[in-house]
Amino acid sequence: MRPFLAICLGAACTAAFALPVAPDAGAGARRPAAPSAGDLPGSTQSLPVAALGAPAPHTTDRDTLTAPAAQSLGLPARSVRPFSLLGVVWDDADAQLQGRVQVRTRATGSGAWSGWQDVQAHNDDAPDLGAAERHDSDVRGSTAPLWVGDSDAVQLRITPEAHHRAPATLPGGLRLELVDPGEQPRTDRGRRDGPPAPLTLEAAAASAANAKLAPLGATEIPALDLAASQADVAAVDGPPLAQTSVGPRPRIVTRAGWGADEQLREKAFTYTHTVRAAFVHHSGSGNNYTCAQAPSLIRAMYRFHVKSNHWRDIGYNFLIDKCGTVYEGRAGGVAKPVMGAHTLGFNNDSTGIAVLGTFTDTEPPKRAVDAVARLTAWKLGLYGVDPRATIAVRSGGSNRFPKGTKVRLHVISGHRDGFTTDCPGVHLYNKLAATRLAAAGLQGR
Repeated sequence: MRPFLAICLGAACTAAFALPVAPDAGAGARRPAAPSAGDLPGSTQSLPVAALGAPAPHTTDRDTLTAPAAQSLGLPARSVRPFSLLGVVWDDADAQLQGRVQVRTRATGSGAWSGWQDVQAHNDDAPDLGAAERHDSDVRGSTAPLWVGDSDAVQLRITPEAHHRAPATLPGGLRLELVDPGEQPRTDRGRRDGPPAPLTLEAAAASAANAKLAPLGATEIPALDLAASQADVAAVDGPPLAQTSVGPRPRIVTRAGWGADEQLREKAFTYTHTVRAAFVHHSGSGNNYTCAQAPSLIRAMYRFHVKSNHWRDIGYNFLIDKCGTVYEGRAGGVAKPVMGAHTLGFNNDSTGIAVLGTFTDTEPPKRAVDAVARLTAWKLGLYGVDPRATIAVRSGGSNRFPKGTKVRLHVISGHRDGFTTDCPGVHLYNKLAATRLAAAGLQGR
């Protein structure tokens, strides 16, 4: 995934901030109502994208990054209900947005506008063409989601790429999605107003998928040392596995732990036959989050994937924050071969791991990289897979390998190995060779 880029150059940035807010939400306008209780936890505002006019005659802004081109689409600066994550979606999941997507946002409470930021425009992560979420569904194309923090106003510009001396045609049905992750639902931890609420059927099912690893409703699956992990291979349904291949199990925050609203996703779980590979991603959502905000970021990403992209669940099987905390992603059981929507063409018999952040221009934190090694040593070990190995796989269809192409990939691959993309960023990608060795060492190989 491509990184976001803050652009704010001297006087040009000042001029951009001086742009008027849309009349319906300007000075003296009534502030939009807060989300109703029925929207919580979390809500999504979906705003149609329209043509932008040429710069006003009186503007002194000469910066082409803040003055729209005549063919640009977007939204003028406007106040909205509070949100923390955004992305653009369109109707055809197989169409590409060939253009530059830029946003700026206003921090809630301060009135301060950010500089312009680039949103990664290409939809690198997606369910396979034959996957369950493609059947009888209106799966959408989308940009990567971008975490912007608590904001109450937004401005958007989409500028088509020049193609043979003419702008590219943008996909139809463009909408800006603004996601409020909501407050984390109360669990048995820290509840002051009585006993914990009973689990919904959906939450009970998601928790029961990890029943061999943690009690029902647990907010985390505890770490195990090497000996305990090797004795715990019964957590995987199926034939006996080679105990000596399983690395120490890392601590994993469950979906209950990060506050997943289980009523958002499809009820049924989908599985592949086994796990033969792990694809490492960066989320492309930027690095401007704290570790304490990671659960909110994941809840927002989950809502974006389900409500905006129309996927059955969050796309990644696991997520890792900058502090090295591992989170359960798509529901169905962390030890099981859950089908994800993370690497178009290679979701079958693989697991997808997203490190929260953007690492094209930034080094990934060591704690996050170490967590990738720990997680892959355990997850791949459950299926007897050597992290140093390569495997032969058949592409389900991607922009790099047409459907049916036989490909040999590393067991621990970056997203770019199966799809033409910047993901997981050059700095994280360059760590994968050492990660393979570290994971194998944790398995005792």
